[in-house]
Formats: sequence, C-alpha cells, structure tokens
Amino acid sequence: MRILVVTDAWRPQVNGVVHSLEALAKAAGALGTTIVFLTPDGFRTFGLPTYPEIRLAMASPWAVAKRIDASRADHIHIATEGPLGVMAQRICIGRREPFTTSYHTRFPEYLFARTRLPAEWTYAALRSFHNAGAGVMASTQRLADELSSRGFRKPLIWSRGVDADLFRPRASALDLPRPVFLYAGRLAVEKNLAAFLALDLPGSKVVVGDGPARGALQAAFPDAHFMGLRTGEALATLYSSADVFVFPSLTDTFGIVLLEAMASGVPVAAFPAQGPLDVVGAGAGALSPDLREACLAALSIPRENARAHALGFTWEASARQFLENVRIAREGARSTKQRQLFDKRQCVQV
Repeated sequence: MRILVVTDAWRPQVNGVVHSLEALAKAAGALGTTIVFLTPDGFRTFGLPTYPEIRLAMASPWAVAKRIDASRADHIHIATEGPLGVMAQRICIGRREPFTTSYHTRFPEYLFARTRLPAEWTYAALRSFHNAGAGVMASTQRLADELSSRGFRKPLIWSRGVDADLFRPRASALDLPRPVFLYAGRLAVEKNLAAFLALDLPGSKVVVGDGPARGALQAAFPDAHFMGLRTGEALATLYSSADVFVFPSLTDTFGIVLLEAMASGVPVAAFPAQGPLDVVGAGAGALSPDLREACLAALSIPRENARAHALGFTWEASARQFLENVRIAREGARSTKQRQLFDKRQCVQV
C-alpha cells in the first residue's frame, strides 16, 4: 500500500507532529507500506502570525491536486488543518475519495491563549473539517472520548512510540547543582512554562528547546539554564542528565517528550492533565495539581521504573495501529458508499 500524508508541519520545524510522521514513515516502511509526504517544501511560504518560525505554504488548489496525483497513493491521510490540509480535504471531497485525518494539536486552546478567540468557534471549524473524512485519529482514548463529546464522528486511536535505543540511561553530562529539573520542548505560551520556572525548587532548572517565548522567559527567570534547541544524541544526553523531567503543559494531546524522558530513565512531574494522565504510568512519575509537590515526589521514583514503562511504547506498534485505522476507515467508507448506491437504486425503482 502507498499512503500520502498531507502535512503543513514539516522540517525545519521541530515538534511532536513532525517527529511522529517521520517515525511513522520509517516504521511503516519496515511493515511493507510506503508513506510519502505532501509538505510545504517546494511552495512559497509565510510565517504563522505570532509564531513566524512556523512556515505555511502558499499553494494553489491546482498545485496541490497535481502533487496528489503524482504521489500515486492508494490512500490520503491529512495530518494538519492548515492551508495544505484544507486544500487536500476539498480535493478529496470533490473527487469523492475517502481520506482520514489526525487531531494532533489543541488549536482552540492555543488560539484562545494567544488571541482570546473563543474556543467553541474554532471547535466548530475543526468539527466540520474532520467530520468530512472517514475517520479522525486521536492519540489517546481520553482525547477520542473528548472529541466524541464535542461532536467529532468516527474517532480512531493512534498512539505514539519512542526510540528506546537513542533515549536510554547514560552518564550525566551536566555539571550543575543537584537535583536537576529539566523541561524539553517548544517554548511557547501554551506550554505553561512559567508554572515550572517560578517554582521554589532545590538544585537547578534546565530548559531545552526554542520558540517565541524564549526571550521573555529568559528575562523573567535568569536563574534557569536555557540550553537552546538540541536533537539526536545531544538531546538524549541532556534527558539522561536530569533527575526529574517537568511537564507543565495543560493543553498537550500526548507529549512524546514524556516518553523520551522516561526511556532515558527520568521520572516525570506533571499536572494531572490530558497527556500525562495517559502517558505517564503508575510508578513512572508523579502527577499533582501542585506541580512543586509533584517535582519533589518524582525525586524518590526509581529511574528503572520510568524506563520500564516507556518500553511499552514502540513506533512499530504505533505504525501498525495507524495502518489498521486506515483499513477500518476505508472499509467503513466503502460500506457507506455501497449503502448510498443501494438507497439511490431503491428510490429509482419506487
């Protein structure tokens, strides 16, 4: 099978969406399925307002249709709700081709945090976008249930994985006062980083990553150690150098960084919010409405517990789940089409 994934999020962006799609392509390839991508590459782009590091494609429907045709795909999966995703959705609808979508990001909450735009307005637009497809993939059952309660139809579960060979326990590379409390990820208002950096904690606070809030956070919290963007071995080494991984976000749908930290043998401290509730297992981290309390409690969690829990998430299992979702969605769309044809014939006979 050959699947085209349409995504507005792509390199040089470094985030969970891009990482998930790259890992999916690699794991699906080993299972005999080819994943190809339609991304902003090759199009003129513009910076997303309030977040210019994210570049969105300026493409015509004709250009997008041409790339879809050139992909020779058996199925189309639309990963994002940006300009490319919207055009691909309209093309699929016009051609009466079944497609699936993903719900990666809490755009309603993110837009509200940045612009105060009522979340229900955004949910209405997203509901219309995703309900036109044959299925919308959510990263956890909790998220799927929430989407269902908001009127999203045909939710399917697509979990995530972790590269446990890259993210593994190592010797510490940080010469800082202990304990080390570390955050890794995008530095943006929706990540709620001030809730972590304002805590009265012993030892050191380390922040890994970049984003539009970095300058303001560095100015407000000069005692924290901002390491900038790290990837690969450099990122893995920093994870394993920490004593606790702190995840203050209240809006993430999953949190791949949680798995990366735990695979590195680092217990997690987080709020009991969606993402940590689904990803952080009992005995692998501490969740509390009091984030300081969670940070201190995580210090007593054995590092081997965190890694053992993370080993239950693999990219192969994630890819198998994605491919099974595609099969289910396509069979459902085929059954619906056959039922509609039957109903139409019955009307003609009457």
